[in-house]
Amino acid sequence: MTLPNDIPLQSIQFYTTTSYPCGYLENRSAQSLIAAPHHLINANIYSGLIQLGFRRSGKFAYRPQCGECQACIPVRLLVEQFKPNRSQKRAFKQHLSLQVTIQDLHFSEEHFQLYQAYQIARHSGQQDGESDTETETKDQYRNFLVQSNVNSRLIEFRQDGILKMVSVVDIVHDGISAVYTFYDASEKGCSYGTFNVIWLSAWCHSLELPYLYLGYWIKQSQKMAYKQNFTPQQALINGEWQDMHFD
Repeated sequence: MTLPNDIPLQSIQFYTTTSYPCGYLENRSAQSLIAAPHHLINANIYSGLIQLGFRRSGKFAYRPQCGECQACIPVRLLVEQFKPNRSQKRAFKQHLSLQVTIQDLHFSEEHFQLYQAYQIARHSGQQDGESDTETETKDQYRNFLVQSNVNSRLIEFRQDGILKMVSVVDIVHDGISAVYTFYDASEKGCSYGTFNVIWLSAWCHSLELPYLYLGYWIKQSQKMAYKQNFTPQQALINGEWQDMHFD
């Protein structure tokens, strides 16, 4: 494996985890490639790693390394070319009254309660790549979303003072990486997720950053299907970022 020239490759090592149940596809095992030591993964190094398909969970940078399975495809939205469709525009207008604040990472009991409710509503206790709602603790939540060695932000979305959505993101050299977003899933007819992607793309544009990294797209996973609704995208395939055409 090679890294961009400005990254001290000699200081970073990579190891493969043991197998664990895949959080996205049933009856499959998964493995991850971990960049170590994690305390050396700073904002500069992570900006290079994300070019190679890595993601962040807490202080750990990882990417799938599942042998024959290549289902997880890193994707990124081309911000300058992105134009919301009619449905997405409606969803965005629906939530324009949300009050948005950009904050440093921190633990909040209010955030944690919303996170737990979101997990139960959306994932029914199943592991979703990072978390398990049946055993989730405050410490696990902190390790997943509140700890970071890179340039991370927590974004609050409120309606009349009531917390509706939280989005955790990383700012890298060429874009914003959406780490995880959770929201009030009890409200019927709301489109917080769509609003969040459009808001983040607009923030990218204001920062003059070309890409919004959306994580992994998995064709066979319904949890990931929403990502293909935002185009145009590029995907990391065979080590190169190239235009993505969804079937």
